[in-house]
Amino acid sequence: MPRQDSEKSINRRQFVQRAAAGGAAVSILKAETVRGYAANSKIQLGLVGCGGRGTWIAALFKKHGGYEIVGAADYFQDRVDTFGTKIGVDASRRYTGLSNYKRLLDAKTDAVAIISPPCFHPDQAAAAVAAGAHVYLAKPIAVDVPGCNLVAESAKKSTANKRVFLVDFQTRVDPFFQEAIKRVHAGAIGDIAFAEATYHAENPFEEQYQYLESDPHSSENRLRAWGLDRAISGDIITEQNIHTLDVASWIMNQEPLWAVGTGGLTARPKKGTCWDHFVVQFQYPNNVGIAFTSRQFNGHGTVPEGIRNRAFGSKGVLETEYGGKVLIRGENFYKGGESPNIYQEGAVNNIAAFHKNVTEGNFENSTVPPSVRSNLVTILGRTAAIAGKPVTWEEMLRKQEVLDPGLKGLKD
Repeated sequence: MPRQDSEKSINRRQFVQRAAAGGAAVSILKAETVRGYAANSKIQLGLVGCGGRGTWIAALFKKHGGYEIVGAADYFQDRVDTFGTKIGVDASRRYTGLSNYKRLLDAKTDAVAIISPPCFHPDQAAAAVAAGAHVYLAKPIAVDVPGCNLVAESAKKSTANKRVFLVDFQTRVDPFFQEAIKRVHAGAIGDIAFAEATYHAENPFEEQYQYLESDPHSSENRLRAWGLDRAISGDIITEQNIHTLDVASWIMNQEPLWAVGTGGLTARPKKGTCWDHFVVQFQYPNNVGIAFTSRQFNGHGTVPEGIRNRAFGSKGVLETEYGGKVLIRGENFYKGGESPNIYQEGAVNNIAAFHKNVTEGNFENSTVPPSVRSNLVTILGRTAAIAGKPVTWEEMLRKQEVLDPGLKGLKD
């Protein structure tokens, strides 16, 4: 979609479509043996969650060359069979039902990639850690505070047990984002006055409406339409908007004090329990506010779209766009650059880093703490918007509210 400056703007759904058609770079690691792994040997990997992104990222794991996908798990038989046929997983290593991940872990794998709906992430990751597996976890890591806490604990156990636990955020491994935010932390834009975070895109879950036509309360239908279900996905502010709020949290490098906001389901069909827009004000120390807005419906050609952050300081301005320009204007100008294939390149880089950490014995698991904080930021915003009143960070942590999907009657 054209922008006023005639450059291209792209949302994450378009990134998925384009990435599926393209190839992925392959990381070559130096040959050495650490803890029984040869650096170029195959890591036996099981994958939990065989939907669209699970199938897409499994192909990237295979293309890396350092993994052998030996197991697949999903609640639905049709999904795991389609995945298994495409990726090459034997029928005897395809697992279904709510306990699919337990059966996969019982079959023994070196590592597990968890790409299932977000509400399942904390328990599945904890089980993988208990089984002695390395964990590659998709964002968001959880849908509520207890889930975030469990993931944090699991990562600490992984470190203690000399296992890798990596959270897959694309922007965190992009060199332009890394350099720009490093400069901001070093004072390049001076004292931050305020910031903006936006995620404006169309609805990526339109194909899921069909599952809510006949019986929207059926647990299986809700699970098929998980992106439209707040308790399963965490709502759009957690499931999708976490990308821009993660960048905001990265810039600020601390927790917000409180948030207040609003939102609703206004422009999309009144199906499911997720909202289609959020408007939230996050208040940080030193009287710094971050204005956040998001939408998931037709913007009718309005520009700019996409995932964007700006931070205004006494010496300059940081501007970032997912897949677009990253730069610093002002006294300490930084030209930066663009990563138009960030969606795929980020995953490829994380897959390579995961392999490198496993084979070289790097168990710092440094991606987890900032991911926990970013996830909690989204939960704070959601909680405040639903409550319709200010909610503090400490209040959110203290209440430990559980977002229970209540999936009754599903086969184990």
